[in-house]
Amino acid sequence: MPSFTMYSTSWCGYCRRLKGTLNREGITFDEMDIEADPQAAELVMSVNKGNATVPTLIFSDGSSMTNPSPGEVKGKLAELTAAQA
Repeated sequence: MPSFTMYSTSWCGYCRRLKGTLNREGITFDEMDIEADPQAAELVMSVNKGNATVPTLIFSDGSSMTNPSPGEVKGKLAELTAAQA
């Protein structure tokens, strides 16, 4: 399955909800805490016009989504899977 990294914070309710849903559905991903990693924070701000908005997801093709729904994530993963076939 194509991979992605979720950039989040420990206190973000939107992050917790998305992580929980993805975990329940068996979707695996890497996670980076932007408060613990300044480079991760810089990356998030670079894709969000200077804002440290989380959750931000960066996919294996370099594309990103900010605060996506689980359905949007699944759709993107399906698109990436189809492109690899």
